Amino acid sequence: MSKLTHFALALALATSPAYALEPAAKPAVATPAPKWPGLPPGAVEEMAAMRDGVKLAANVFKPAGTGPWPVVMTRTPYLKDGRLDKEHDPDGAKMRAALVKQAKHYTDAGFVFVLQDVRGKGRSQGFYAAFENDIEDGYDSVEWAAAQPWSNGKVGLSGGSAMGITSNEAAMAAPPHLKAAYVVVAPYDLMQNSYMGGVLKEKDVLGWSKGQGVSDAVLDGQRRRVADDIIWNRSAMSTNRKYIQIPIYNVGGWYDIFDHGNISNFEYLQNQGAKGARGNQKLLMGPFGHGTLSGNLEYPGFDRLNLAGDQEIRWFDYWLKGVDNGIMDEPPVSYYMMAAAEKGALSPKNRMLTSANWPPANREVRYYLTHDKVLSAKAPTGDGVKVSYRFDPANPVPTVGGANLTFERGPMDQRAIGPRGDYLRFQTPALDKDVTIAGPVKVELYGATDGPDTDFMAKLVDVYPDGYEALVLDAPVRARYRHGRMPDEVKMMTPGAPEELDIDLWSTAITFEKGHRIALHITSSSSPRFEVNPNTGEAPGEHRQAPRVATNSVFMDAAHPSALVLPVVYPDAK
Repeated sequence: MSKLTHFALALALATSPAYALEPAAKPAVATPAPKWPGLPPGAVEEMAAMRDGVKLAANVFKPAGTGPWPVVMTRTPYLKDGRLDKEHDPDGAKMRAALVKQAKHYTDAGFVFVLQDVRGKGRSQGFYAAFENDIEDGYDSVEWAAAQPWSNGKVGLSGGSAMGITSNEAAMAAPPHLKAAYVVVAPYDLMQNSYMGGVLKEKDVLGWSKGQGVSDAVLDGQRRRVADDIIWNRSAMSTNRKYIQIPIYNVGGWYDIFDHGNISNFEYLQNQGAKGARGNQKLLMGPFGHGTLSGNLEYPGFDRLNLAGDQEIRWFDYWLKGVDNGIMDEPPVSYYMMAAAEKGALSPKNRMLTSANWPPANREVRYYLTHDKVLSAKAPTGDGVKVSYRFDPANPVPTVGGANLTFERGPMDQRAIGPRGDYLRFQTPALDKDVTIAGPVKVELYGATDGPDTDFMAKLVDVYPDGYEALVLDAPVRARYRHGRMPDEVKMMTPGAPEELDIDLWSTAITFEKGHRIALHITSSSSPRFEVNPNTGEAPGEHRQAPRVATNSVFMDAAHPSALVLPVVYPDAK
């Protein structure tokens, strides 16, 4: 489907009566469906009719005793009956046991658990288009669950990753019977997350889509969808979270692909949200990724399941049952302060902290880049000072760790990259005291290129006394999108002219311990994490011109003070 056709379809949907959030009639009562051979023990499959007549299948697990009960719902693209693993689980016994365990988590606590296949997946009817129908379908599904005889009319949504996205989209629709949500690792804006700084997260975005059965033609279209448009904004939390009216407990990880999402959504809803949302949010941030961390650092006992403990049940007890368990008397923010964490040598400075809001009180401290590859507290002087390197798209810098989904992730050792002319390492001297940061990190980079367009990548790194270069955060910026991604903001570079290119590295909380070094690594590629820029200035997804080798420069003089900006927390800030 062409972009024009896609836009026309979206516009037609947006102006049709069926698109309105309030359905024309009450959601249909469930109709029994034929029993599915793969149905987990204890589940009853029920079908919910959406406003357009499409029926979505759900497994319903009920507590012992007599209802009605409050309901916790999860809407999944990953199949409510699980996936058969012919090699490791040929009869599906392990899969069913896991699904039953998931359901018991809720039913033992007195909730009906509803696990629903999203449109076009598993036993549900319709055509699957990732996250494009989950606003309306989420609204209708919540209202359907509230109307069932086993429901007391109070519904909560729960889920992580894709299920967190479907939860957020339903919350944006503001169904009347939705009372709370518990969202683990979910983004605030799919466009901003999928194209960080305007650069496609190639392996994760395209790899995940391909795993969901998306065609190559659609994948090619994804490469082109970098600019801001109405289709992105239709389901973006950043645009539509103002409509959310419920308390949401957000759980995120410092090495997760959606690190910024849980934080951003909490910040907005807690401080600027609508009635019902404002002041009723919770945030929990831990030292985990979207899967097991790779590399030589570890945080024992602080994965996302152990870290959250019984918080989810406490949350739903309070908001769906009215149990005054004290959860709302506790600080709104709990976060893990990372520190030295080499395997077998976890520093006691790793610890959980709380805060009244995010970020905690901090002061921006700038570490300026110098020509001799030092990060200095002193602002630069002089004129025309720069470091240049040649960036060859045919020989990109390999990705080593980071906030990845489909391959190795976390605080891996950047020494694996080795010495390269196109990889600049700036660092402080060994620290004579701890430097503790908590909050958003950014780089104010003054860069230039000899062509129309290129990329710059920045990495925040904790260098251990033994030389281990632990990646903390990394992010890119595509030069043409330095002013933004609205069509009138896109502007090519003037060859050789330095421009400010701010790089948002997202947030973290870490103590750079005494004896460590704070490092900033600058380059122009990280493959396969990010799509490699051909340096030609062609439109996204076009490959008509041969890639060219670019000469890129980082300026560091009085007029162009490139700097790493850290949120140093009190009492360490001076």
